[in-house]
Amino acid sequence: MDSIPEMDSSNSENTSINTSSNSSAATSSSSASTTPSRYENQKRRDWNTFGQYLKNHRPPLSLSRCSGAHVLEFLRYLDQFGKTKVHTPICPFYGHPNPPAPCPCPLRQAWGSLDALIGRLRAAFEENGGKPEANPFGARAVRLYLREVRDLQSKARGISYEKKKRKRLPQQMPPQLPPPGAS
Repeated sequence: MDSIPEMDSSNSENTSINTSSNSSAATSSSSASTTPSRYENQKRRDWNTFGQYLKNHRPPLSLSRCSGAHVLEFLRYLDQFGKTKVHTPICPFYGHPNPPAPCPCPLRQAWGSLDALIGRLRAAFEENGGKPEANPFGARAVRLYLREVRDLQSKARGISYEKKKRKRLPQQMPPQLPPPGAS
């Protein structure tokens, strides 16, 4: 099995998963080099956070031994930092998009945040030397888990997540030719 370069976890920057964009995170420089985009900065922070998670895992895990099951463990761990109220089926507000009163239902990570996070980590894995066929973020179990979270949150809120429709460019009609014999 080919070895995958290990992540540098000695980085002392903030490594928390942040699902909101922080535009002040990019430092401006007067040099000719370009500053990374917000997406690239977020991807790097997410990658470092996952590296910290693996390092703090008991027993510590190397990236090359990481599987889809470890990714699921990481996603469940992140739920404790979530800000999205997900009603349980026994809650009186289950299925209501705007509940009229507070309830004790748990706060979780929103499906869209998890989906975007997995997309960034999947890309970061390959950028850091991982082979696409060995990418734990693309594992079937991870895709099924995300689908399950989406469906559960959709039912809990009473709002369905519709797949975004691709916008089609309006087709231009060819110029109309005058009928034969008309001048």
